[in-house]
Amino acid sequence: MSAHTTTTGRFTDQLWDQTKVLRVAIDDLEFLRRLGDGTLPPEVFATYIEQDSLYLTGYAKALAILASKSPDPQTAAFWANSAANAAAVESAMHAELLASGALPPRTAAPEHSQTCLAYVSYLIAAAATESYAVAAAAVLPCFWIYAEVGRDLAASAEQVVAADPDHPYARWVTTYGAEDFQQTAATARTLVDQAADAATEAERAAMSSAFTLATRYELLFWDTALHPQPWPAA
Repeated sequence: MSAHTTTTGRFTDQLWDQTKVLRVAIDDLEFLRRLGDGTLPPEVFATYIEQDSLYLTGYAKALAILASKSPDPQTAAFWANSAANAAAVESAMHAELLASGALPPRTAAPEHSQTCLAYVSYLIAAAATESYAVAAAAVLPCFWIYAEVGRDLAASAEQVVAADPDHPYARWVTTYGAEDFQQTAATARTLVDQAADAATEAERAAMSSAFTLATRYELLFWDTALHPQPWPAA
């Protein structure tokens, strides 16, 4: 992922620049490096996939709420379609991978990690209680940062796939380098720019805060897959 500083006038460029430290930290995560080169322990990857499945369920709810607040039918259709994709297509891919036998079997029903629960709870709350513009800024990091990370991971995973076509990590990672995924992220970014153009200064400040907070959660979500923070015993 590129952590370069931008110079153009788009509002989302400002968001990107203000989160540079966080994005550099994401680039440096051991989890992502080992995911890309195929050396991540299978049980860690299985845990990540389980958490991502739980996350996508909550993320789809946030996107559906965002769709209901959209300023026009075309914008609503984009967020609604993204919600449907998160709930059905990506979740089905996760379920297929977990059931394929390529990863360690589940020993119990998955439970939200602290970070996963905090992240999805924040996104749903933002979608439900904040303005359309602020909510759109909150959901953007999952599109944009994942697209950037996924593009770099897909490139590194191509070598792993060439050596082992059935490698579960590499086959999964390469899907996020697809052009349609990159285009979806670009559309989400454009919609946030449009929302910022119509927003007040106070609302734009709230959009910046929401984007930064969600980017922090993106960093924590990946990192805690390799370095978990267990819940206190009940």
